[in-house]
Amino acid sequence: MLPVDSLLRKYPLAGHVLAIVGGALVPFSLAPFDWWPLGILSVLLLLASIDGEKTKRIMLRLYLYNLGMFGVGTSWIYVSINVYGGASPALAVSLVALFVLWWSLIGLLHGYVYGKFISHLPLGLVLGFPALRVLDEWFRSWFLTGFPWLFLGYGHLSSPLLGFAPVAGVFAVSFFVVLTASLLYCSLRHGRPHYLIAVAVIWLSGYGLSQVDYVSPGDEISVVAVQGNIDQHTKWRREKVMPILKAYTDLTEAEWGANLIVWPEAAITLFREDASWFLQQLDKKGKELGTTLVLGIPDRDDEGKFLNTAIAVGDGAGVYHKRRLVPFGEYVPLENWLRGIITFFDLPMSHNSSGELDQPALRAGKLALSLSICYEVVYAELVRSTTALPDLFVTISNDTWFGTSIGPSQHLQMAQMRAVENARYLVRATNNGITALIDHRGVIVKSLPQSEPGVLRGEAAVMVGTTPFHRYGHSPLLIFCLLLLLFLAGIHLKDTIPSSG
Repeated sequence: MLPVDSLLRKYPLAGHVLAIVGGALVPFSLAPFDWWPLGILSVLLLLASIDGEKTKRIMLRLYLYNLGMFGVGTSWIYVSINVYGGASPALAVSLVALFVLWWSLIGLLHGYVYGKFISHLPLGLVLGFPALRVLDEWFRSWFLTGFPWLFLGYGHLSSPLLGFAPVAGVFAVSFFVVLTASLLYCSLRHGRPHYLIAVAVIWLSGYGLSQVDYVSPGDEISVVAVQGNIDQHTKWRREKVMPILKAYTDLTEAEWGANLIVWPEAAITLFREDASWFLQQLDKKGKELGTTLVLGIPDRDDEGKFLNTAIAVGDGAGVYHKRRLVPFGEYVPLENWLRGIITFFDLPMSHNSSGELDQPALRAGKLALSLSICYEVVYAELVRSTTALPDLFVTISNDTWFGTSIGPSQHLQMAQMRAVENARYLVRATNNGITALIDHRGVIVKSLPQSEPGVLRGEAAVMVGTTPFHRYGHSPLLIFCLLLLLFLAGIHLKDTIPSSG
């Protein structure tokens, strides 16, 4: 039988298919499927498709890998464009396809750097490729406001590799996922069985780190998250304002007296200035019963610009304006060209402005809350830096836009990772799911079923102490990866520059 690389060179189409299939496996390693070994298999297939190839073919196959990953993993965007954005199926498919094609282009840059400078080096595949993958994910997390989705590390909330998350964040987990695959590939394909020892060391180290207690539990507080399950199609109609207010007050009536109650993003569909009479009632009741209520409500700044806002009333205080907005959902890039083309580009509340980067923490009694609204929770550095020493994480969202697709499960999984990275309990309240209480190790303590109204009740511990990731973020790992690549690139230059002797 011909070796694998010879087969792929003889039949390049097979290598292309291998790359696409490898990428398509990534979403199945994530929520809601959670088959984390498929993430490692995904990288193994990619490495088989690019090993020994020239730069142009490596670039193509990394592009195809991304195409498979984004094509399967972001299929939920179709729901928001078609069902809630009013686009026809053909137009919705076209827009999703453009989105997938665009973000897949990052694979070309990844492939060029790897093929040109790293792939031929002795340690290029083993060390260079994992470092490049981390920088690839990091680049996606901020480029053009970022799309920090489908990171390999998110699939390992239940594997020993999660132990690296409190130390250096989700990128560290991704690094060791890819490093594991690289070592396994070299062991199996290139006859280096001693690399299996390194794999064992990595996984045992991850397990050991998962046993480290970076924080200790303090006081427990009673928390409540309310899921209103308001129909997205009619939510913003004027005649629905009072029924929505009644729905939330009815669901909350028996919960007053808890330390913290959380309503979802934009639970109230009046501007804050117009809802002052209602907020005053909530504030009075909360003060009387010792309850802090955190809720989402639209607001306007002094210039009349819209703000996606969360406020604390009752036995708490503070206002938070969302800082990282969703493109097309909360603002429209190239607005003058795109407004009016289809309903999707003129969704309610798609005229928002972002809040200031530095905002005081919301307070619940004496506790400091780290608040994130919807999409913000997927930005690890943003969440980490929101509040210096938070007592509790709270995130409010409205995942109704994505129906019963895989989107809400992916979103919840990323919130779980934020809890692990910072070792804090996290309360997540959404309009129609998935509302959940998550502990400091990322375990879902309680959750509500999707697409039905409900109330989640639980106890959250206020954790004392902090993690290395909360103190330093991703910077140490990114610097390490960059220095590693520069070292490998230096070896390349040394080998290619003729000696003067």
